[in-house]
Amino acid sequence: MKKSIVVSTQPTKFSALAFKEDFEESIKKVAELGFDGAELAIRNPEDLKVKDIINIIKENNLEVPAIGTGQAYGEEGLSFSDPNEIVRKMAVERINNQIIFASHFDAQVIIGLIRGKINESVSREEAEEWTIDCLRKCTEFAKNYNVRLTLEPVNRYESNFINTLGEGIEFIKRVGASNLGLLADTFHMNIEEVSIYDSIIQAKDYITHIHFADSNRWAPGCGHLDFIKIIQTLKKINYHGYVSAEILPLPDPDIAARSTAETLSKIID
Repeated sequence: MKKSIVVSTQPTKFSALAFKEDFEESIKKVAELGFDGAELAIRNPEDLKVKDIINIIKENNLEVPAIGTGQAYGEEGLSFSDPNEIVRKMAVERINNQIIFASHFDAQVIIGLIRGKINESVSREEAEEWTIDCLRKCTEFAKNYNVRLTLEPVNRYESNFINTLGEGIEFIKRVGASNLGLLADTFHMNIEEVSIYDSIIQAKDYITHIHFADSNRWAPGCGHLDFIKIIQTLKKINYHGYVSAEILPLPDPDIAARSTAETLSKIID
């Protein structure tokens, strides 16, 4: 397993990011702390100087395991489940742009908050069909760039559908795309899963990416989750991908990142 931490390419109001200010300086810190990669949280690739980002990543000998897309929902309201067809089309277009960006790094594209919430004015069945249709369009587009998407179940306080790994698996089956995997996030799992360990084992054939944050969304080791047992469980299912920290910048970004690096270095060999 390799270790990474989420870095935003620009300032954002999303709180669970250790680094979200000066991108180049943040990437240098990530490399100096011994991380293998930096997961990039991006609102809109069209606002970025892509070549500069590629060069900064290369200069620091880092990989990019995944691209986070939630800012498009949190700051612009784009989502796959919006009752407005125009909004859904804009969400698909944004993810397609993320896919093109991800292709520069052989990175997965995360489908988390971008799926949105089921609006009270529509039925669950209708909203889920809209989401499935959007996912099918994006996964088909992604095949042209040899990019995988990874569906992230999130807790009930952030979305009202696809909250558990089991629900994520059923959704993946309904989409029916070979390049759609599952993201397991320990913070969300601590809220929604009966057993984090059993759920990981049951999802072993689908998990393509991992997010680490403790029970309080601080760095691993700052809450009550047993990360040694979680790593042992991931080894049991032969997971060899990235473990990526998506954490609050507390007590400050540098301490949070350093604590994460130290903890992950101890438990991942």
